Amino acid sequence: MVNKVFLVGNVGKDPEVKYLDNGTAVAQFSLATSENYKDKEGNRQSKTEWHNIVLWRGLAEVAEKYVKKGQLLCIEGKLTTRSYDKDGVTKYFTEVVGNEMKMLGSKASNTGSENAPTPAASEEPKTQTANEPLETDDLPF
Repeated sequence: MVNKVFLVGNVGKDPEVKYLDNGTAVAQFSLATSENYKDKEGNRQSKTEWHNIVLWRGLAEVAEKYVKKGQLLCIEGKLTTRSYDKDGVTKYFTEVVGNEMKMLGSKASNTGSENAPTPAASEEPKTQTANEPLETDDLPF
């Protein structure tokens, strides 16, 4: 069985990064993907899906430094579903836990602004892979 997600889309908001008590970084943000098609009458239509993205550890730290709203990203990971109780009702929340991220587009569009820090040659942010397994016991939410 395979649980693999591959998304290319635009960041909906700057990542929110939290650090757990043990120092582990967790980043969360939304990613929009769009599909263009023609309806029965031949009119062009566009449908946008919003995805909740979670990145852990080093990948979260890269997102904190370099990922900005509107940026084009490729995220590879897996679908996960969490549940929680609110007022006696169980709510379910689906998200993509990314284990690889690629920043797409030109460098100008990736910085988000002219004042954003540019990575040094030794800090290539284009691709980052999570190298540790996800421990769900550390979820801060």
